[in-house]
Order: sequence, then structure tokens, then C-alpha cells
Amino acid sequence: MTESQAPSSLSELAAIADEAARTATAIPQFTHSQPLGVEDAYAIQAQSFARRMARGERMVGIKMGLTSRAKMIQVGVDEVIWGRLSDAMRVVDGAEVALSRYVHPRLEPEIAFLMGAPLSGKVSGAEALAAVAGVAAAGEIIDSRFENFSFALPDVVADNSSSSGFVVGKWNDRSTSIQNLGMVLEEDGRPAQIGSSAAILGDPVRSLVEASRMVGEAGLVLQEGWIVLAGGATAAIPLQAGSSYRIVVEDLGSVGFSAQA
Repeated sequence: MTESQAPSSLSELAAIADEAARTATAIPQFTHSQPLGVEDAYAIQAQSFARRMARGERMVGIKMGLTSRAKMIQVGVDEVIWGRLSDAMRVVDGAEVALSRYVHPRLEPEIAFLMGAPLSGKVSGAEALAAVAGVAAAGEIIDSRFENFSFALPDVVADNSSSSGFVVGKWNDRSTSIQNLGMVLEEDGRPAQIGSSAAILGDPVRSLVEASRMVGEAGLVLQEGWIVLAGGATAAIPLQAGSSYRIVVEDLGSVGFSAQA
């Protein structure tokens, strides 16, 4: 925690971030009004998510962010980050998603890991993969609650790293190679983004290694049964009411939903 931030200030910012997400309301950028470090931002994220759990939500995993060069360029930062996933954020494959739940909803294609054993701290790629039970095509709905989709890195982290929703397809055997799979994000049946899983830190397993390290530093453990989203393989696209979206990943299958006002 920086000296400029008292615990009460962080708690107040956590309440603001939580309420903005709960009510789908845009808020001013935190860093416009006061200094905020990344460590502070993760403390705000944790406190904000704790408010969600106090309302009955359950933590079911984490998402990794800014793991592709496209994403780093899109938001103007160069650090890998992470956020928390709750059961209330999950979208069922083929469902209709109400965009009224979000402020600036966007979608990006991802690969998801299903944890088959606990994992935390510094591990090798082989050790990380040994803790995986399955892999799947996935998509993440990101939604910055900050006005005009404008933010600095601490703002993003404090806002649960922009994580708002996720959809996961059928699970495939963990032995399925995911290092360089073709990935297509379709909008109304037409390709909107085309990429490769290799865009995720060169290999999505490296993202899982980073996830283990980062949650370990936060005193957490990736639990058996949790989902880990490896990060977007392409730039995200804005969601439009009345359109349908599908993520197709080579060898892993597809998953999607439709968007409604």
C-alpha cells in the first residue's frame, strides 16, 4: 500500500467500484483524482470482490489479462494482470445476454483451463499443466466501468481487471495441444477477429504459470474445479444488441451467445 492511501480510502474506492459494476454505472477514473499504485489497486479489487461474495456470489476462478500484444496495444499498457471470476458472471453457451448489465461490454476469444488439482506459487509449465483437468474454447466479456472506456493500469486492476462475464465451451482432454491453435471470433456468422493461441504469451500454458505465481503472491490458491481464463488472443470487439457471437478454436470446438438490449 502506498503512503498516500489510507485503508479507509481503499475501502471507499472498493465500494464505488462494486456499486458501479452492480448497477452498470460509469464512474470517473480513480487515478484522475488521486495517486493509486498497482498494489493499492489489487487491494481495492479484493475488497470489492469480497462485497460480491457477501451478497452470495461464489469465486469460481480467475482471469488473466493483457496477455497478448494486441490487448496491450489496445489499452496502452504492458503488464500482465489478473482478476476474479464469480459464478454470477458465468454465461451459459447459447444464452441471451442482456447488455443492460454492462457499461461498455466487449468480447474477446480465450482458452480456459479447468483445474484438476490445487496450484499456487512459482511452477514450471509442466507442473502447471499437470494440475489441469481440461481445456476449452472460451470467451470473456470485459467491461470497464470507467467513463469513456478511459483508464490507467491501476484503474483497470481496481475494476476487477475489467472482468464482467465469461462463457466456456465443452472441456477437452488436457493432453490436447493448445500452443498454436487458430482462433476466430465471429459476429453474426462473420469473422470479426482472427488470431492464434500463440498470441497468449507465446503459449497459453505460460499464462497459467503466471496465474499461479500471481495468486500465490496474493496468498491465494487456484483451487480444484476453478476455471482460469488464459487471456484474450485478439483485440476485443464491442457487443451490439441483436447480434450473435461465437468463438471457434481449432481442435477445441466453439462457444457463444447472443446479445440483447
